[in-house]
Amino acid sequence: MLLRRIGQRGAAEKVERPELGTERLLLRRWRLSDRAPFAALNTDPAVMRYFPRPLTRQASDRLAERSDADLERQGWGLWALEQRANGRFLGFTGLARPTFEASFTPAVEIGWRLSRSAWGSGFATEAARAAAAFAFKELGLDELVSYTAASNARSRAVMRRLGMRQYPADDFDHPHVPEGDLRRHVLHRLTASQWDPS
Repeated sequence: MLLRRIGQRGAAEKVERPELGTERLLLRRWRLSDRAPFAALNTDPAVMRYFPRPLTRQASDRLAERSDADLERQGWGLWALEQRANGRFLGFTGLARPTFEASFTPAVEIGWRLSRSAWGSGFATEAARAAAAFAFKELGLDELVSYTAASNARSRAVMRRLGMRQYPADDFDHPHVPEGDLRRHVLHRLTASQWDPS
């Protein structure tokens, strides 16, 4: 079962690693100063194109609070993403448990949401590689999943760059998305044995 090892280390026992780093990026705890740029990101029509609706400021703040609470409680989750060179807040990248039932749950999802100004720089892939390495090496996960609206070519390209594989039989209608073009989602998987840390 996917969460067999998470149950031993990730859920019952806190992992003492609240920050991750790459050459260009810091995946860290959330700060109050992140709230305004995060809210701006969550109302940007381009960033939120593949979501049912933009987030209100209140909903955006709640997401930041929940994400930081997860990092405090278990040592992993959705990290705030910062560019090392200038301290700029870029969005988030990290790990989360889907909150709905589907054929692939329980699972741990790897995901990201970056401001439009950060697109095209390879930041999403770089940060996701760090989160995946943490998931497999430190949490001992057997598998990660990632999913998005079928039309979201940009996120699907990041999934492929991570080495994730799509299996059409896994595609699903997201239960939290209303009927329409965005409801159909594609699922990508990456197992520990498929993971290439290079």
